[in-house]
Amino acid sequence: MFAFEVLFPSILNGLTTGAVYALVALGLTLIYGVLHIINFAHGAALMMALYGVYFLKQRLGLDPYLALPPMVAAMFVLGYGLQRVVINRASHGKDENILLVTLGLAIVLENLALLAFKSDTRTIETPYTLATVAIGPATLALPKLVAFGGALAACAVLLWTVRRTDLGRAIRAVAREKQGARLVGIDVDHVYAMSFGIGLACLGAAACFLLPAYYVNPQVGNGFVLVAFTIVVLGGMGSFAGALLGGLLVGVVESLGGLWLGESLGQIGIFLIFIAVLLLRPQGLFGARA
Repeated sequence: MFAFEVLFPSILNGLTTGAVYALVALGLTLIYGVLHIINFAHGAALMMALYGVYFLKQRLGLDPYLALPPMVAAMFVLGYGLQRVVINRASHGKDENILLVTLGLAIVLENLALLAFKSDTRTIETPYTLATVAIGPATLALPKLVAFGGALAACAVLLWTVRRTDLGRAIRAVAREKQGARLVGIDVDHVYAMSFGIGLACLGAAACFLLPAYYVNPQVGNGFVLVAFTIVVLGGMGSFAGALLGGLLVGVVESLGGLWLGESLGQIGIFLIFIAVLLLRPQGLFGARA
């Protein structure tokens, strides 16, 4: 059995990772909750955001945290445009076509990245990359602590937007009853595009919080999107609270799993928890029964 001095740092580390997982999963949850599709291009879009932060730092010297506003705006515009120009038109309104379109987008984006950047893994260096903060018996990397606070703040802004603004009310109306929302004058196609844009904007924020302590290569999004899908199902399809708490839970389980089983096997714990929750509660932690 591990002592508290060993478990506490591991749990803290898991919470910091889980907050970023939650932010990535919230974007996926929003897109699923409104458009009722699984966005297979989510991981590829995160990869693009990471490359964006990387080149802003390397070419313009812009700190990843200062890159937050332009990256969030750029990813929102990209998501809005993709939904209106590519996904909506190519799908012809059929859900199965949308799945194929997003899967095709993921393949195209990853191969374009391979063509442009090769398979090299790239990192950046900042004055605080190796800085640490002592919290009780734990020593935590400063970029991870900033990522934790920043990801939770971004989640709070997203939840406030959905619950308290006119756009959020339109999003919830379209998510519940598309035809009814259209009848009361809501521009459903615009809400679809806004939701897709906000979902990708979450990835822009996540990339800014990740890159000071992480890396980027053309395949980097695959691992994140698998975990994000797991969190979305674990928390309950379309549930924001489920995505947030599911992300934190997955981060802690992954960290503790790595402590017991070794870093390379840490993700086994995620899928054991995932199977256990679905056996006891098939609709997920916060999902409604069908």
